[in-house]
Formats: sequence, C-alpha cells, structure tokens
Amino acid sequence: MVTDVLFNLPAVEGRELDYVQEAIRGGHPASGGEFARRAAEVLAADAGSAEALMTTSCTAALELSAMLLDLQPGDTVIVPSFTFTSTALAFARQGAGLVFCDIEPRTLGIDPAHLATLMDEHVRAVVIVHYAGVACDVDGIRAVLADWPDVTLVEDNAHGLFGAFRDEPLGSLGRFATLSFHETKNFVCGEGGALLLNDPDDVDRARVLYDKGTNRQAFMLGQVDKYTWQDTGSSFGLADVLAAYLLAQLEVRDTIQAKRKRVHDWYAAALAPHAEELGVQLMHVPEDRTPAHHMYYVLLPHRDRRNDVLELMRKAGVQATFHYQPLHASEAGRAFAAREVECPVAQDVSERLLRLPFHNNLTDADLDRVVATFLEAATTTLPDR
Repeated sequence: MVTDVLFNLPAVEGRELDYVQEAIRGGHPASGGEFARRAAEVLAADAGSAEALMTTSCTAALELSAMLLDLQPGDTVIVPSFTFTSTALAFARQGAGLVFCDIEPRTLGIDPAHLATLMDEHVRAVVIVHYAGVACDVDGIRAVLADWPDVTLVEDNAHGLFGAFRDEPLGSLGRFATLSFHETKNFVCGEGGALLLNDPDDVDRARVLYDKGTNRQAFMLGQVDKYTWQDTGSSFGLADVLAAYLLAQLEVRDTIQAKRKRVHDWYAAALAPHAEELGVQLMHVPEDRTPAHHMYYVLLPHRDRRNDVLELMRKAGVQATFHYQPLHASEAGRAFAAREVECPVAQDVSERLLRLPFHNNLTDADLDRVVATFLEAATTTLPDR
C-alpha cells in the first residue's frame, strides 16, 4: 500500500531521548534547569544577543516583548498582514492598536514603501517576519525607521533561526527577536520558544517579567539575599524536559540544516524548467540572503488554480497545503486595528500560495513523487463546480 507523503514529520536527530531521560532522572524537569541554560547559550551566541530567555512558545516570547514595550493608550504597533495571528495578538493583548502593513512580492516580508506611509507619532514598534526563513527587505525597513529613532524593531523570527541577512544572523536585527520550536519548525521540542534580548539594558527587567514579576534571577545570581515580587509578569519558562529535547537538536544543527537545504534545492531544481510554461512563480531567495530552509512554496496563477492543485495533490496522497489568511481582513484584525488599511499583495499571495511537503527526512522517492504529483496537478483541468 502506498502511504501519503506527509506535509511535516518531526524527527529524532540526535540525543533527544537520552537528554529527556537525563532531565527527568535529574529531578528538575521544570523550568530554569541546566538544559534550558545550555540551549539559551547556543541561541544567544548565534545571534550575539545579550541574553536568550527560553519560553513556552514563540507566542509567549512575543507577549513578553510586548510587555517590555510598556505600551500606553493610543500607542500603535505595525505588523505584517501576512503572518500568523500571534505576531499581532501579542501586542493587541497589551492594549496596542494594530496597523497592518502589506508585504512585498519578492520575499513576502513587510513592504518598506507601504511601511513608510503608515509611520506616525503613535507608532511604538514595527514587527517584521522573515517568511519561510528568508530575510525581508532589511535595508528598506532600516531606511524608513532611520527617521523614527524611538520606534522599536521586533523580529518575529519563528521561521528564520540560523538564516542571515548578508552577514547578520536573523534574530540579531531588532531590539527583540522571538523564536519558535513548535513541531512544525526546523528545531523542535513539541512546543517551545525563546526571546532574544539584543539590548543589554533590557535584560534585568526582562528577567523579572519572565519570572512571574519577581527578582528570582538576581537571587539565583547572588545579587540579592532574597527574592520578592517586583513588577508585572507571567510564567514564561520552558520546562527543562522540553529544553533537553531541543538542546539535542541544536547540537546537530548543521546536520538538520543540510537536510533541509537538500529538500529546498531539490524542489527548486526540479520545478525551475516547468515554472514559466505553467505560469508558476517559484520561491525566491535573493543572493545576499542565507535562507533558514523552513519551507518551500510556489505561487499559482490564481486562487481557483491553487485550490484545484491542492485538491488533486491531496487525492494523490501528497499533503501540500496553503498558508496564512490576511490578518487585516479577519474579524479580530478589523476589531483591533487602529485604522483601516488595504493590503492587496497579502491578499493576492494568500490566495495563490501553495506549500510543498517539507521535513528533514524526505527520501529521493518522496521528493520525486511530490514533484511529479505537483506537475501533473498543475496541468490538469478540473471540471467547473
């Protein structure tokens, strides 16, 4: 019996199971353990961050960054319309009005030209997303923000760990950067995340908010003789049993990234000869970017064609899928928006984008089957519904 080619399949790649057992047997599987410390050191070193705080999810890391902004009534935060809800939700939850920005069609990151039209005295932060692990137009965004020095840049880097913009690691570009270790990401622990602090001045307060509003970290470091309630905060810490699984994956990051690069390159090479005749746009990686190889996507000519290809591929046992629905047009997006905007590129891309199966251990036969199934589906016309 022929089995489906799964869209995603998390894999054990190193000493994950050994480390999980060690964390459990060590008697401290909760947050604040040795494995979390070691994982945080790897992440902070890669980005050159002042500190990395291991969190229960990327959503939690975004919420912690929003708390650190001390948002006030009337403040707004600019976020891309084409992203996951957490990118916007974290700031709306802290009372900010949301201003949605369109994306540019080359990398599907925030469009600097549209961003420039949205900036005003109410904007406290701009959140960027490196879609598919490809850096957005960082130069263009920096040029816009140069005129607004008090506006904080936040990176939602859920897709981009170990990618780079030129020689700058993704995650090092903003005052804050957030990471995801959800089971769909390159490096996983089931559910997990991290907040990278790139300004040393944020470290002390971030530690307090991270530790339920207490100065526990200062106590653990011997800076105070007891710890007490100091500020607002929440329970953000990643359980050490999950950090143990993650650390094992981070230790073999070169192996994992090489596997994912192979999948990306296979799709790119196999589809390139057919793209023009099919009217398909392939995923684009500018020459000055080092991609993180989080996914591979294509853009079909229009929504109906995309939906037909998805249906045919799924019927053939290949689990392709679509992606984000534009936030600016959603019910919650309209409710939390500070003002109404149009994001036509986000709307267009959302209707045409198709993601191919992408995980570490797809075989040559799997990849050949995905490509063949896609090409057949893209040349098949379904009867009118």
